[in-house]
Amino acid sequence: MKSRILMYLFVFSILLVLFQYVNAKRVFEDMDNKLIGYKTQLEKYKDSVAGLQNDIAEVSHFNLDRNEDAISYFENEGYNVDELIPFIKDELYKLNEAKGDHPIVPYAASEGRKMLINTVKMLNHKWIIADFSDGEYWGEIFLTYQITEGKQLKFNLVESFLYPFD
Repeated sequence: MKSRILMYLFVFSILLVLFQYVNAKRVFEDMDNKLIGYKTQLEKYKDSVAGLQNDIAEVSHFNLDRNEDAISYFENEGYNVDELIPFIKDELYKLNEAKGDHPIVPYAASEGRKMLINTVKMLNHKWIIADFSDGEYWGEIFLTYQITEGKQLKFNLVESFLYPFD
């Protein structure tokens, strides 16, 4: 009787170990498959990030913040670039407050509205591109600017266009 109990206990132990082995193997294979999927996804994300970094570098090529020559120009003139760039943009936005037609935007606004400069991008130490709109019509302008001897900003409209209204 004692030997039968030991035999049953032995068989039960073997079945328990076999069940544990099969279950652990299944869990291990499932984790391995997940890991392979994560590695594939990680490579895809790395490729996406590299592509986005290339796009950012290409888009920001004409950007004052990344143009060392333009920044050096301002620094050689004795300006603090971190203060000058916001100042120039603010001065351009202040032109939106002028009474009557906009002093730089060469197009008349629709009735009861006013053309306003919305977005300004400084390309370098001499050029700015901006977009404008009155809520119905919109367009873009290309400006040059200079800082005069008296530390005054002078904007000069070089080119502009108004998108066709559909």
